Amino acid sequence: MTWKSPELHTHIGSLVSIEPLDAARDAQELYAAGHQSSKHLYTWQYLPYGPFNDVAAFHNWLQLQQLSTDPLFHTVREKRSGRAVGIISIMSIVATHGRAELGHIWYDVDVQRTAITAETAHLMLTYLFDTLRYRRVEWKCDNRNLRSKAAAIRLGFQYEGLFRQHLIVKNQNRDTAWFSIIDADWPVIRERQRAELVPAHPAPPMR
Repeated sequence: MTWKSPELHTHIGSLVSIEPLDAARDAQELYAAGHQSSKHLYTWQYLPYGPFNDVAAFHNWLQLQQLSTDPLFHTVREKRSGRAVGIISIMSIVATHGRAELGHIWYDVDVQRTAITAETAHLMLTYLFDTLRYRRVEWKCDNRNLRSKAAAIRLGFQYEGLFRQHLIVKNQNRDTAWFSIIDADWPVIRERQRAELVPAHPAPPMR
């Protein structure tokens, strides 16, 4: 079987619109989302980049990411306000094996651990599993990043183990925690996610 590689698309939910990253359009709002208070320093602690000194530096970085084919960067936009509130990407794509990862994920602290982030992950997982029929979606993070590990578990990812001394990030050792959902897991996880997002995703009528 041959799997199609993920592409940049817009994914529309009840709470969010996930759009291909556009540096010219998104830089100002995303900079504010990631830099407006000291609380946002946690956002950058475990990422290999950031925080950025100013909007211009951030814009230049976004321009480079916009050209990337792996990761595929998307802007997460809250539909109610129209405001860009974060970034998510599809990365580590191995189409020959039907495998990819959700990564480079960060949000404005005001929307972290809300239905906005849950729906964003749900829409991306639905695209990978239901549209592309992928076999496996991964989630990886610094083992010290307790929030990211908790998010993975909440979303239904299964912990698979620890890659010790996997990377050096910002001159510090990174032990990487690995999580996954496989296609056999997805139907149950999908329905549970939909139920948790009600009324954003009401169940279809019985026929």
